[in-house]
Amino acid sequence: MLRQILVVLFLLNSFFASTFAQGNADFTTRILFIYDASNSMNGSWNNGRKHQIAKKLLTQTVDSLKSVENLQIALRVYGHQKNYRHGQDCNDTKLEVPFAYNNHEKVKTKLGEITPMGTTPIAMTLEKASGDFTPCSTCRNIIILITDGVEECGGDPCTISMKLQRKGIILKPFVIGIGLDMNFRKSFECLGTFYNVNNEATFKNVLGIVISQALNKTTAQVNLVDAGKNPSETNVGVTLYDHSSKREIFSFVHTMNAYGNPDTLDLEASFTYDLVAHTIPPVRKDSLVMIPGKHNILSVDAPQGFIYLKSPRFNSREEILTLVRKHGSFETINVQALKSTVKYVTGFYDLEVLTHPRLRINDIAVSQSHTTTVNIPTPGLLTVNKGQKGMGEIYQRKNGKLELVVRLNVNLSRESYYMLPGKYIVLYRPKGAKSSMFTIEKEIEIIEGSSASLNL
Repeated sequence: MLRQILVVLFLLNSFFASTFAQGNADFTTRILFIYDASNSMNGSWNNGRKHQIAKKLLTQTVDSLKSVENLQIALRVYGHQKNYRHGQDCNDTKLEVPFAYNNHEKVKTKLGEITPMGTTPIAMTLEKASGDFTPCSTCRNIIILITDGVEECGGDPCTISMKLQRKGIILKPFVIGIGLDMNFRKSFECLGTFYNVNNEATFKNVLGIVISQALNKTTAQVNLVDAGKNPSETNVGVTLYDHSSKREIFSFVHTMNAYGNPDTLDLEASFTYDLVAHTIPPVRKDSLVMIPGKHNILSVDAPQGFIYLKSPRFNSREEILTLVRKHGSFETINVQALKSTVKYVTGFYDLEVLTHPRLRINDIAVSQSHTTTVNIPTPGLLTVNKGQKGMGEIYQRKNGKLELVVRLNVNLSRESYYMLPGKYIVLYRPKGAKSSMFTIEKEIEIIEGSSASLNL
């Protein structure tokens, strides 16, 4: 092995993360310890052998877990079944103590029996370890891997990590390296957070951090911050994603508690979160890190106001819709009905009312907690009676030229359209007519909020 390192990998199964984020008190925590018993663990480190120090610290950790309720532990070991002098065995990985309650002494006994002698198949071990957890709908599955070396069997732990993520197992490693140069450091950064240690005390401290994150309750509140930098915005959907895998962890409707503060959530501290508030348009903040065992504040700017589409004389049961876009953008972010009020993030918006012809109103300002009223001329309802099926079009004259407003349906003899107030020209020719001379031209005026009929 070119360089030797000490690695602690912490994997958290988030398949049931949304359940625990809501504060389920009946779940079981399952911790699988994976122990490196490859030959390199016989090497000297500080005032002893690496495997002696690692066994001592892991034994102390197992002892400290005896009083923890709703906890199962297990032990998987690799590199301990075949001596490297007899050839490399990249399948040398075995679940020595399966999951159970109160099996701490079995784990300690097995640790005492292990002699380091083989190779370091990290990728294979991680892949096998995913099967050590039997199906459980109320379990949190955690893996802690202790090793002093990089992958020796040609596997790719990073690829395995992504494979496990796609299956719902989120790899959140803590990487602790002894004398690790930058090249090896980069190979582990794809797995998670890296620590470079040079003594036993630091190793012990990191084990404590991992166990704390596995067992301790961590709370958070999501602050949707208004233009005055106050967490006053609420009543909007929020989704938290794992930053590494982009998987959805927890979705909820933002709520203020009885004291007027954002509601408290129970969340897994091991994730780095991407937060999306489903405002219109959505706002987000990425790479939010939790402090284990503490109350965390996750904040995102979400100042909002309202747009009211006013059309006093419009009373039809049929909705007339308006496309809403951010000013200068072609992307539609919402479809709003006439005579409705909708909340938007502060800024400027362009509107396109789906009448005939289209009505475009640009640069509408939305400010904090203010309702911007947009006056829409009330459309009138035009009914065209053709008498018989035929080709026809409705035009509007602008600057001495005809502009097409809507093309009539050739297969209908009667049809209706909501038209903006104004004068229109209708051209029509019966379907069976074989000469342009049979074209009928008629003019009609649409009065705001009124109905009109045109017989061709």
